[in-house]
Amino acid sequence: SERVINVKQILCMKWGTLYGAEYVNRMYSMVERNITGPFRFFCLTDDSSEIRSEVECFPCPEIDIREPYCNLGWRKVNLWAKELYGIEGDVLFLDIDLVITDNIDCFFDYGDDYCVIHNWTQPNKRIGNTSVFRFRVGSHPYLLDNLLQQSDRILAEYPNSQTYISENVKQMTFWPDDWCRSFKVHCVPKGIKRWFVEPKIPNGAHMIAFTGKPHPDDAAVGRWPSPWYKRFYKHIKPSPWISMHWRS
Repeated sequence: SERVINVKQILCMKWGTLYGAEYVNRMYSMVERNITGPFRFFCLTDDSSEIRSEVECFPCPEIDIREPYCNLGWRKVNLWAKELYGIEGDVLFLDIDLVITDNIDCFFDYGDDYCVIHNWTQPNKRIGNTSVFRFRVGSHPYLLDNLLQQSDRILAEYPNSQTYISENVKQMTFWPDDWCRSFKVHCVPKGIKRWFVEPKIPNGAHMIAFTGKPHPDDAAVGRWPSPWYKRFYKHIKPSPWISMHWRS
């Protein structure tokens, strides 16, 4: 049956000092430019200062598991709680260092319940990359409950939160491969070409994810922070299209 969506809902998380308020503000602007109809934009954060007023900010919930895991991606598992600040229905989660390059309406009416990126680096495994996923609030609370009750076993068994979710969630659909692409895997030319050819947006891509380094601001000017002995094969040319999309 066709999905009925009155208001599209987007959520991001920001804690610690790695990313400033400008990341949230730019994400809001990119969403606003690439969405049709009314939407709400939520941010779970430990510091809402300088975040634009249109963003609905709530405290970023802490997760009761041991250091350092409590401040890594495992903190995202809080989103599977039975209740989430009164937010209801389907929500599109976006990492705040994504660059949106095309309309995102398709992410709201595709599939059912939990939709996620098919992890690029392990294409033969059924693992979702949680840079972009849509979930229904309260639909799989056992993911959080089990983590809190059996954290030692789960942290020893799974290398990261997205593998834990992928192997335990009762229903999972992958986005079409073209929709979400990785800057490092899909945009940067291979081998020696990276010295002469600038990174490109792949055909059909709506979002580009920046996992690890470089961040969008570095990639835009052709900078890949790394030790000197890795700079030959981590060299990239500037990507002017990043600044074109990734702006307030």
